[in-house]
Amino acid sequence: MEVVEMPHLDVERARFNMIEQQIRPWEVLDPRVLEALHRVHREDFVPAAHRALAFVDTEVPLPHGQCMLAPKVEARMLQELMLTPTDVVLEVGTGSGHMAALLASLARTVHTIERVAELESLARDNLARARATNVRVHGGDGSKGLFAAAPFDAIVLSGSVAEVPRVLLEQLRPGGRLVAIVGHLPVMQAVRFTRTAASGFERVELFDTAASRLVGFEEPPRFRF
Repeated sequence: MEVVEMPHLDVERARFNMIEQQIRPWEVLDPRVLEALHRVHREDFVPAAHRALAFVDTEVPLPHGQCMLAPKVEARMLQELMLTPTDVVLEVGTGSGHMAALLASLARTVHTIERVAELESLARDNLARARATNVRVHGGDGSKGLFAAAPFDAIVLSGSVAEVPRVLLEQLRPGGRLVAIVGHLPVMQAVRFTRTAASGFERVELFDTAASRLVGFEEPPRFRF
């Protein structure tokens, strides 16, 4: 049976509509972020069985119960990191590699950690095809961060957590930002933490949302302001 691919123009129209109808209305207006969303092809990071959902306003299923964040949530979190071209970034929860590719287009170096071996392999393949040469994929427990590469200018958790582990916050350099979706269903909050001193952190609540829980973060809260 012949497989019929979506015409290139239709893909680009769908990408344009995603950005203009979903992402811009969510106050994602940074031109560097919008350009990254055009340049990094989301559909190339979506499993073939769910390719029709690539530009839909929903989470996309991944193996082992994990998900790609909804496009507008992913884009807003990316913007809230306030990345610069010299930044070194840590992502917890690589998934399919899409957020890592977006981060890589805005920062100098990206380290991303994935606990599920199948997803780690999937992300490596996707990032290699996307030629994201400044991304380093690590297998392991992301809840502990990556001390070997710390400190980081920015950290993002690509999924939700009950609370942010203190060990991740301590891997930020002064002025570093961590963005995560925190809380419990039905409503969670995207939060940005900024390291203000050796042991000081500023917390800003950004927007209400909800997202699937990251593997390894199902345990009770361990840190609270």
